[in-house]
Amino acid sequence: MSVDAVLSRIADIRSQIDALRGGTTTAAGSASASGEAASGAFADALATATGTSTGAATTGTAATDSATRTPSTSVDAGRGTLATGSGATGSDVVEDAKKYLGVPYVFGGTTRSGMDCSGLVQTVFKDLGVTMPRVVPDQADMGVPVGSLKDAKPGDLIIPKGEQHIVIYVGDGKVLHAPRPGKDVRIVDNWYKDSDIATIRRIVPSEAAAPTAARSVPTTGAAQSVTDLQTAALLSAMRGSAA
Repeated sequence: MSVDAVLSRIADIRSQIDALRGGTTTAAGSASASGEAASGAFADALATATGTSTGAATTGTAATDSATRTPSTSVDAGRGTLATGSGATGSDVVEDAKKYLGVPYVFGGTTRSGMDCSGLVQTVFKDLGVTMPRVVPDQADMGVPVGSLKDAKPGDLIIPKGEQHIVIYVGDGKVLHAPRPGKDVRIVDNWYKDSDIATIRRIVPSEAAAPTAARSVPTTGAAQSVTDLQTAALLSAMRGSAA
């Protein structure tokens, strides 16, 4: 590629960058796409002038995209982690559990015809897209521990010592549970003290995650500095090739 062609290419790139600076109020997606196009054009011109392959630049971009890709989130309850994949919160747990108020206690049950305490818990989380184990001792290992009753949030699970029962904390000192044969699913005052409790578990986040802040657009001064450095580097490479 001749020096005149390279200089012409630089002028084109500078024109694109000037257009980007003049249109900073456009949609973020359009600005990002135009910026990527300009960067790609500059890389091509630099590679042509220095005789290097653009493969390395392409590989670097792919590696960056892979590294910044949002990891998948789990919808399975696990020990020591929150199940964030369904987007459910503790408040959603409470609201869904209230649908089963009045359902009779049936040992081993998991439907509206009848359910026991752990069957209720498993069914509620299943409704929200979260997979939970079936029995209390296994449910007591899921999620992250909550230090004490004063730290409990709606949707947390309270398991007393002996791990023979499990209740859903609904807030304001009340719990929702399937008590025992002859009773139905109900909300009652929490009768447990911290000394009675084996563990309190939080399976999903207590609140929805805050929205991610929008990426800021670089200032004109910063863009100008980057452009000047890029141009200087390209001209230096051209002089080296000419020599």
